[in-house]
Amino acid sequence: MSKEVKYREAVKKLDELISQIENDDVDVDELALQVKEAVELIRTCKAKIDKAELEIKQVVEDFAKEHKEN
Repeated sequence: MSKEVKYREAVKKLDELISQIENDDVDVDELALQVKEAVELIRTCKAKIDKAELEIKQVVEDFAKEHKEN
């Protein structure tokens, strides 16, 4: 994906794609493209979750260090 996609937007688009695929709303010619886009969205969401997890962990560790010093 070329532009930065917000997590919520990615999940919404992923839900739409999955719904279309499950309901056979996707033409066979478009199916591979839809699946490819869904995989990219999943990667984007996972990367954002991993980043948030690391940031939260760092904040908690910093807080614990500050609290320990006091």
